[in-house]
Amino acid sequence: MAHVGEPGSARTARYLLALYIAEHRASPPISPGRIAEMLDRSPAATTEMLQRLAADGLVAREPYEGATLTDAGRERAEALHETYVALSWFFRDVLDLDAHEREAMEMAGLVSPAVAERLAHLLFEDLDVDAEARSNDLGVPRTRPE
Repeated sequence: MAHVGEPGSARTARYLLALYIAEHRASPPISPGRIAEMLDRSPAATTEMLQRLAADGLVAREPYEGATLTDAGRERAEALHETYVALSWFFRDVLDLDAHEREAMEMAGLVSPAVAERLAHLLFEDLDVDAEARSNDLGVPRTRPE
């Protein structure tokens, strides 16, 4: 399994984040087509990557149904999501990018948790905004709905 700074880590991060976000918007399993659409990838490439993530124990695949994050995958995706939220806010509020969510998705796996934490601290130190409010503002709560 690739980690931050290793080849393939950003690609892995994008798929885990997409699946994490999709699971919060709809009940799992999530179809490979939905993930492919979110990431602007082909369904075949998405299925192949989901197979790799399943081999790494990060997703559970159900043929003809889709994929669901495992506990290990969800833990990794939650950590990546915190980085994604910080980057997305930075790209939107500081850089004024229209495609802030797409850019944040692309970069979340490249930024270490320490850098993301410092960025979040700088962005929010003068605001009375907690992590839950930041996550909800981007459309994904930090915890799964019951």
